[in-house]
Amino acid sequence: MRVLIVDDSPHFLDAAREVLEGEGLTVVGCASAGAGALQLTHELKPDVVLVDVDLGDESGFDLAERFATTATARVIMISVYPEAELTDLLVASPAAGFVAKSELSAGAIRKVLGCHARPPG
Repeated sequence: MRVLIVDDSPHFLDAAREVLEGEGLTVVGCASAGAGALQLTHELKPDVVLVDVDLGDESGFDLAERFATTATARVIMISVYPEAELTDLLVASPAAGFVAKSELSAGAIRKVLGCHARPPG
């Protein structure tokens, strides 16, 4: 699975890349803002885009809306905030689901996407 991560924290981007690649996913790129993320999505063709709910001056939910109209990758929202605090926004969002940053893993992504089996290898 090819993943693009969108988050305004360089520390989190590095940590998330390490975790996901260590679990067999391919992180094709990272972006800290919406415009760069949209461009990378068109260039790199990820299967899934992890989008932080809070991108500093930008809303991750607004970015998810833009992805829904311009990209084929599925979007998963990520945040340090608990899912319960974001329920209304998540329901209204075109995102496939949500993963708390503290629980980010290949398994959590696969669960959201309905991919229960691990790929061979």
